[in-house]
Amino acid sequence: MIDSQEFESCFIQWVSSLAKLKPKEVVAIDGKNIRGAKSNGNKSAVHMVSAWANENNLVLGQVKVSEKSNEISAIPKLLEVLSLQDSIVTIDAVGCQQAIAGKIIDKKADYILAVKENQEQLYQDIEDEFRFGKTIQTHLWEDLGHGRIETRTCNVITDFQFIEPDNKWKHLNSIIKIESIREFKNSDKPTETATRYYISSLKGKAQDFQYAIRSHWSVENKLHWTLDVAFGEDASRKRKENAAQNFSILNKIALNLLKNEKSIKVGVKSRRMKAGWDNKYLIKVLNLINV
Repeated sequence: MIDSQEFESCFIQWVSSLAKLKPKEVVAIDGKNIRGAKSNGNKSAVHMVSAWANENNLVLGQVKVSEKSNEISAIPKLLEVLSLQDSIVTIDAVGCQQAIAGKIIDKKADYILAVKENQEQLYQDIEDEFRFGKTIQTHLWEDLGHGRIETRTCNVITDFQFIEPDNKWKHLNSIIKIESIREFKNSDKPTETATRYYISSLKGKAQDFQYAIRSHWSVENKLHWTLDVAFGEDASRKRKENAAQNFSILNKIALNLLKNEKSIKVGVKSRRMKAGWDNKYLIKVLNLINV
């Protein structure tokens, strides 16, 4: 019976009282289906777009995607209600739209947007820049663990030859190419390679872009994955009226509180269980509301 839009507005106001975004903090925006909310096979699952502040370890807000719409229309609504000044907003290829880039700049933030073939001309121009460009910054990053070796090479160009100066991408200052190679130790799995392109309003070093783009995936690992594993969100069958959307907000309230209660060194699922068993610990978690 709770009005979901009002509830989301209250949630965002509460988080804004907790979160103190650091200069150039990465705010990752990404969508997630709540699969269990799909009804009788004839209705699409509820889809939520959320904003995750990487260093604050907090969900800043969420917006439900309309059944007759997509993330492209939901992302500007989320940007509108967030305070993003001096942050770096990262979005995957679905959000690579001129209007969204402009909206981020209007919020006095910077953007890093993934580019795929859905932006055909831009994608071709970026490929040409890296094929013929001469002034390229490079940074190499290696990660060893979990039975694999991953090497990521970040290349950055700021002096464009093929992208017109009067292009319609607001404050476009850098293009980025990430080349990744993933090798598996003690396994017959073949080596995986991938090349990804990005555009950005920032003028920074290659290592800074490497870090920011890597940080974007925290929205998958720290938010979406945790909601499924610790809160069983995908298994939830809530679907009537505003139930799925409102319960998604409740889950994110609990997640924000549990993520930032660090007196015990266990995962979110174990903290949630301890809060259910131990009233003193529950009060400690809830007292974070007044931090």
